[in-house]
Amino acid sequence: MKEYQTITESSGPLVFAEVDEPIGYDEIVEIETPGGDIKRGQVLESEDGIVAIQVFEGTSGIDTDASVRFAGETLKMKVTEDLLGRVLDGAGQPIDGGPDILADERREIVGAAINPFSREYPEEFIQTGVSAVDGMNTLVRGQKLPIFSGSGLPHNDLALQIARQATVPEEQEGGGSDSDESEFAVIFGAMGITAEEANEFMDDFERTGALERSVVFMNLADDPAVERTVTPRMVLTTAEYLAFDKGYHVLVILTDMTNYCEALREIGAAREEVPGRRGYPGYMYTDLATLYERAGRIEGREGSVTQIPILTMPGDDDTHPIPDLTGYITEGQIYVDRDLNSQGIQPPVNVLPSLSRLMDDGIGEGLTREDHGDVSDQMYAAYAEGEDLRDLVNIVGREALSERDNKYLDFADRFETEFIDQGTDTDRSVTETLSIGWDLLSTLPKEELNRIDEDLIETYYREGDESETAEITAD
Repeated sequence: MKEYQTITESSGPLVFAEVDEPIGYDEIVEIETPGGDIKRGQVLESEDGIVAIQVFEGTSGIDTDASVRFAGETLKMKVTEDLLGRVLDGAGQPIDGGPDILADERREIVGAAINPFSREYPEEFIQTGVSAVDGMNTLVRGQKLPIFSGSGLPHNDLALQIARQATVPEEQEGGGSDSDESEFAVIFGAMGITAEEANEFMDDFERTGALERSVVFMNLADDPAVERTVTPRMVLTTAEYLAFDKGYHVLVILTDMTNYCEALREIGAAREEVPGRRGYPGYMYTDLATLYERAGRIEGREGSVTQIPILTMPGDDDTHPIPDLTGYITEGQIYVDRDLNSQGIQPPVNVLPSLSRLMDDGIGEGLTREDHGDVSDQMYAAYAEGEDLRDLVNIVGREALSERDNKYLDFADRFETEFIDQGTDTDRSVTETLSIGWDLLSTLPKEELNRIDEDLIETYYREGDESETAEITAD
């Protein structure tokens, strides 16, 4: 391993060194400070005898007397099935006090490209236990479905709830669901979170026993920003190994992608790149796509990688580059709403701007239930009408509305308090979710249910539910 003492400059998380031989892009670097500390880094740029190195542990203590050693290989992740139940830092090193990781193999963190021909279309339902997701914006195996949230909103609680409750129900042909559920793993990647948030996550994982089937990667707010660019790639490399080599259905939760993009911006500023929109790098779309597109299923392989990236929209602005680009790449979004949160509704998911583009293929007879699609469409339409009428009530008052309009107003209120609001510990099956949906739809006259098949109305509509005693009516 050749050693250099040719560092010429340090800028933010970057150091620049002169070399006399070609150095590969993304090559791993060890930097030894004059004080004897070893810091790891990665080659970010290599040209004309100068290399730019991003240092994971920060550049403090590095000066022109520091030694630079190039490893001759790119960053790799140690992967093994024994990672389940472990807590690692953002660079993949254990921080739970357990033994060192004995790897089955070491894998490139950039991952291998999936041949599009070999991709299977995502269409198997994942039950999260959250009605706003299962009923209205269904998650399917192999999908990438982000959560759009705002600063201070309880998106972490929603993420933990999904991580605890998510299962792949057994297919109709047979047996109990335990065997299928045992193959379900959660990989949780946290980037730039506070120590308080980290403690909350860990307490919840340990309290509920979810840690046994989870791998947790923790990059804290006081860890180097550069490490954040590595963390999601470590997470996804582990996920791909468990899914495609070991047959697990893996749910990947990444929080917070805003912190990841801020790290990209910091590195771009240090390299003096010409910025794109709002100061973020022009290549941010490509960079995010290299992460999100690592979700999916492969033909002939049992497992799948499903992604739920979480991002906080700066200033609650969904036109900001981070949610904007994420929305382009991913297959929908779950929208966490500030108004619903202020009303005490948990989880505060606003179903109107939310969307799951693959929902139609993952629900219906043999997957969830034959009435799922129609119920979802009808509730969406009824809630949208109720929301519009709320604006009208503010102008003309409730007395000016017809009996029909009042029913839609009541529907919107009950939809929020009975369907959306379920708390953070309630795990609802899809049957329970649809049952609540029919309770609510039965408060509307039959002739208003114009998005549901007649046969389904005959089967599931509850005649007595138009009265005030809707909740008491027998299923």
